[in-house]
Amino acid sequence: MKLTDFSYDLPKELIAQHPAEPRDHARLMMYDRKSGAVEHRHFYDLAEELHEGDVLVFNDSRVIPARLYGKRLPTGGKVEVLLLTPVAEDSWEVLVKPGKKALPGTTLAFDGGMTAEVIDKTEFGGRILKFHYDGIFDDIIDAIGEMPLPPYIHEKMENPEEYQTVYARERGSAAAPTAGLHFTDELLEKIRAKGVEEVFITLHVGLGTFRPVEEENIEDHAMHSEFYSITKSAADTINQARTEGRRVIAVGTTSIRTLESAGTTGKLQAGSGWTNIFIYPGFTFHIVDALVTNFHLPESTLLMLISALSDRDKILHAYTLAVAEKYRFFSFGDAMFIR
Repeated sequence: MKLTDFSYDLPKELIAQHPAEPRDHARLMMYDRKSGAVEHRHFYDLAEELHEGDVLVFNDSRVIPARLYGKRLPTGGKVEVLLLTPVAEDSWEVLVKPGKKALPGTTLAFDGGMTAEVIDKTEFGGRILKFHYDGIFDDIIDAIGEMPLPPYIHEKMENPEEYQTVYARERGSAAAPTAGLHFTDELLEKIRAKGVEEVFITLHVGLGTFRPVEEENIEDHAMHSEFYSITKSAADTINQARTEGRRVIAVGTTSIRTLESAGTTGKLQAGSGWTNIFIYPGFTFHIVDALVTNFHLPESTLLMLISALSDRDKILHAYTLAVAEKYRFFSFGDAMFIR
C-alpha cells in the first residue's frame, strides 16, 4: 500500500482550534465498520449506543508541559525542546529546533537555573539530553514548560486543562490521547449507570503516535516505541468480557495500540513495556471490537489504523462525508464511533 492511498482533501477551516463547549457537545459520527453506514449525532449520544456489559477502555496518561524554550550557550541562540521519553536518570529523548545547531556537546540553558547537555543523536532525528538542575524535575517542568499543542492549533489556550482528559492521572505524554477529550464527568456517570464497565490502561503518547510517515510504501515505515502499562485488574476485566462475548471498546488509537500489543494471543497480558506496533490494513485484531476516535490527519498512521479496523475505501468515504457536513477535525475536533 502506498502513502497516497490514505490521502484526502481537507479545508484548513475545518481544523478545530479549540474544544467544543461543553466537551460532550462535539459531533459524533456513528459508523458501521462492516457496511460503512453513517449516522450524524452528538458525543453525548454515545451513552445511548453503549450496552450493559460493554467494557470501555481509557488511556489515563496525563500530558506534561513538555515544550521548553531556552538558549544555546555561549551564543544565546534560541532553542525549542519537546520532551518525549525519559531514557535514564535525568536524561530524556527529545526533539530540538533548530536541530542542526544542537549537536552532541552543545549546552542548553532554561529558566529556573536548569541546563542540559546534548549527549547523543537518535535514529529518528531527535536528541538525548542530560539535564542538570536543583530541586524536583517535575516541579521545574511544570513551572517553565508549555503544553505541547500540535502545530496546526494556532489559537492560544487559556486553560491548560483543556488539553487533558477528565480522567488523566499518569504523567508522561507529549500529546493528549485526544479521543478522550470529549468525555465529561456527567457523561461518564450516565455510561456507568447503564452497566458499562470502565477500565484504565496507560500509554504515554510520544513520537510513535504523531511522527509522520515519510516512506511511500507504508510497510517501510518504522514506528517509534512508546511505554505502556496494563494492571492485572484491567487485563482480568477485559479477558472476562471477551470470554463472555461482551464488547471491548477502545477510547482512542493509543488504547487500541496498547490492547493489541499486549493481546497478540487473544488473551490480554498484564504488565508494562514498550510498543512500536504499526496497525494498517491487513492487521488481525485480537482484543478490540469497537473504537471511539477523532478524525485524523491525511496519510497518518492513525488513519491507517482505523482503515484496518474497517475498510480503507469506506473510511475515506466517511471522511468525505465529514468534510461535506463540516465536521471539525484533529485534536480538538469531532469524533467517530466505529462499531
